[in-house]
Amino acid sequence: MKAYLILMRLDKPVGTLLLLWPTLAALVMASEGIPSIELTLIFSLGTVLMRSAGCVINDIADREFDKHVKRTKHRPLTTGQIKLWHAQVLFFGLVCCAACLLFFLEPFTQKLAVIGLLLAIMYPFAKRYTHLPQVVLGAAFSWGIVMAWAEAKGALKIDALLMFIASLLWIVAYDTQYAMVDRDDDSKIGVKSTAILFGKWDRTIIALLQACALLILCVLGTKLAFQNFYWISIAAAAGLFIFQANLIRSRERERCLLAFKNNVWVGASIFIGSALESFKVF
Repeated sequence: MKAYLILMRLDKPVGTLLLLWPTLAALVMASEGIPSIELTLIFSLGTVLMRSAGCVINDIADREFDKHVKRTKHRPLTTGQIKLWHAQVLFFGLVCCAACLLFFLEPFTQKLAVIGLLLAIMYPFAKRYTHLPQVVLGAAFSWGIVMAWAEAKGALKIDALLMFIASLLWIVAYDTQYAMVDRDDDSKIGVKSTAILFGKWDRTIIALLQACALLILCVLGTKLAFQNFYWISIAAAAGLFIFQANLIRSRERERCLLAFKNNVWVGASIFIGSALESFKVF
């Protein structure tokens, strides 16, 4: 059982939280107040299920590559703790469970969910053909924002696009930090990433991506007429980005991994600020 939990990354909640915070932030923004308990539960459970499914398909695709990477060589599929067909059945089961949630959502949101599934499947294979798999991951991780906005508003408007782009830029930045951990191993086995593509400019480009994400969030906040709490959350996110820049200065594996994990607090900050503004409880 433990091996399956590891395969779905349920032992490591960081990835789930990185996906969950922006989705919930979009839900409260689009709802212009407290979203229904039903919608909150659907999107929260859907996030957990699809993140787990994404991890399973990623390990299925990378099972041979993972043997040669220090960080991943002990994953259950690579070590043989779990058989390939068991993982395939698990992936199918997780997707089916997520699909069941769609019956409670509008037809337009259901159609968007199909695109989200395709993006999740594309990501592990993108690293074979392009140095921009982080962009694919960014789109996949940000798709919950699009779905949440569509469900709450019944349509997609510029607000949803702004948040989607801000989230995508932020994700490319933090997944580049993550890719910096494996850069040496990935270069040897032919796996592509933005960390390899950016080379010596990695830290500068990460900072630019983060700055652009914050700028777009500022535009969104202004458009939504958000006030004190939202801007405090933006300032907190900026401070956390500065802290991350200091962590990755030496490009050491452990410090890059810490910088990546620190983004959970960035997401939490934006969600809390958005929630306080949307709930209008003060």
